[in-house]
Amino acid sequence: MKQMIMLTILNISATALSAQQKSILFVMSAADTLELNQGKKLRQTGVFLNEFYLAYHAVTNAGYSVDFATPDGVVATIDNESLNDNYWKNNLTLKKEAIEFVEENSSYHHPLSLQEAFQQKEKYSGLVIPGGQGLMIDLIHDLYIPVLLKYFASEKKPTGLICHAPSLISTIPKDKNPYIGFKVNSVSPFEEFVIERFIMKGIPENRKIARQLRKMGIKYKQKLPKADFAVKDRNLVTSQNPYSSQSFNELYLEALTEYEGEQ
Repeated sequence: MKQMIMLTILNISATALSAQQKSILFVMSAADTLELNQGKKLRQTGVFLNEFYLAYHAVTNAGYSVDFATPDGVVATIDNESLNDNYWKNNLTLKKEAIEFVEENSSYHHPLSLQEAFQQKEKYSGLVIPGGQGLMIDLIHDLYIPVLLKYFASEKKPTGLICHAPSLISTIPKDKNPYIGFKVNSVSPFEEFVIERFIMKGIPENRKIARQLRKMGIKYKQKLPKADFAVKDRNLVTSQNPYSSQSFNELYLEALTEYEGEQ
């Protein structure tokens, strides 16, 4: 009887450990205002809803839990532009679900700080950073971003950077950057031009992501505007725009499967 009880306890402990290991860290911007034209114009900004939620939906459907983290544990803001139906194509049902999620979900409304996330980084199987202009304001200057990226790279844990998020690779000095020589995708120069000229109608301080990546020695890849395009190079998965969720999710789940198979 004692042996059976001990085996049950061990099985429960192993199950709890496995559940803990099957967890993904979503790092989100908490910025809500973007300065354009050297501060002469202000625009509402934040995380792009479909870039965040479709990735969240994919990993949770695959059995992973998710922790959210932002600078200082402030609730992430959603970019109002991302509520436009044009970004959702045939996913309007998921759009409604996503809006309800950010309005009501307790974990979303109680994110960790990046410091807290870093302190428990070992528990995560992977990292995802959704896009949106917000991260070009706060995450790109946050001291925890380069150390988190270097940690996930050193452990070969799947790292997903969506649309604008690949710009965060540039926060790591070139001589210490684990992603030099990797194939990487991000919002394309032409898409940046369209966003600035016709959507935001202004120029932000941080821009020209592709040029920054190339200068660092990153092998930048792109396809036509609005293409459903993502790139996987070893543990790193990057995608081009809000229309790239299907490709990103497939490659990111593939990276997770490979990682779990090696453990």
